[in-house]
Amino acid sequence: MWAMVIKEFLQLRRDRRTLAMMILLPIMLLVVFGYAARFDVSKVRTLVVGPQATQVAAWLKSPFGPIQKDRSAGLTRAKDALRDGEATVAFVTGDTRPLVLIDGTDLFSARAVETALARMAQVKPAEPVGAPVAQTIAPQIQILYNPDLKTSDVMIPGLAGVILVFVGTMIASLGVVRERQAGTLEQLAVMPLSPWDVLLGKIAPYFAVAAVDLTVVIAIGMLVFGVPMRGSVLVLILGSLLFLFVTLGLGVLISSVSQNQGQAIQLAMMTVLPQILLSGLIFPLPSMAAGVRWIAYLLPLTYFVEIARDVMLKGTPIGALWQQFCLLALLGIVAVTLAAFRFRQFLAPAPAGRREKRPAEASS
Repeated sequence: MWAMVIKEFLQLRRDRRTLAMMILLPIMLLVVFGYAARFDVSKVRTLVVGPQATQVAAWLKSPFGPIQKDRSAGLTRAKDALRDGEATVAFVTGDTRPLVLIDGTDLFSARAVETALARMAQVKPAEPVGAPVAQTIAPQIQILYNPDLKTSDVMIPGLAGVILVFVGTMIASLGVVRERQAGTLEQLAVMPLSPWDVLLGKIAPYFAVAAVDLTVVIAIGMLVFGVPMRGSVLVLILGSLLFLFVTLGLGVLISSVSQNQGQAIQLAMMTVLPQILLSGLIFPLPSMAAGVRWIAYLLPLTYFVEIARDVMLKGTPIGALWQQFCLLALLGIVAVTLAAFRFRQFLAPAPAGRREKRPAEASS
């Protein structure tokens, strides 16, 4: 039995990817749930418009901030800011008591705003800042885009992205690995195909399956759960194509650096799990620590969740989402370029000595 234990330890030491996953995955989960798994929101982007914007902004305290002020703007500017993601809550001041507009697509921030307003309404300032301040004690509250604060309306657009991640990364990551294990990878090297031809040939079937899955999920969400589609379908399609471009590139890149299907699944899990936990799908981004939030900004699912929610629930135009589209395109170019580079290494003619070593390396 002791010899068996020693043998297993030696095999585990040689399998560096499995060993790294066993060590890094618990650390990653500890960091995520320690710094990112928070539902409380300490900062809410706030816009104050109207003639009393300065007085009302001085009255506001946590969690309202950072605060933007625009005395010359009105209701239209406030609604546009919430639709385009510039603010989560907007105070519209005027002759009557202020109107508070809340973005209902951000559930945790919306509830934090409601709680803060209820608490502030019970406390009268010791030194009045002005007449508008007394009026803001009991403001009118209006929740936009998700007035009932339904969880399904917010989750389903994000779940569509999770399905695309699963199909694009988890399933596509097994593509080249199957070729390698079946012994057909060398046959691709002698075929009159460029690395880009092979890459696109690998991606195309998964691209079609993922597109069908996305259509089914969105249709079920709209027909069964009543999720609205207030924006342009073409904008959502463009965002989905860019996101698929990224996930499929990651999947093929993972498969090109993996020796077997087990390694491919392990590496895919290392990329899929952080996206689900850190993309803002489950935990709100404003509640995460700054270091963890920067990791979230490097994940493609973060931008697709923003695009899907904004288009479906708010009707946000493409002009207000140009940053998300550009970042998705940049991530896609990087992923697909690296995958093509790996394919070029595999498919490029190798020296005879190197070709003779490959079967020995595979058997070892």
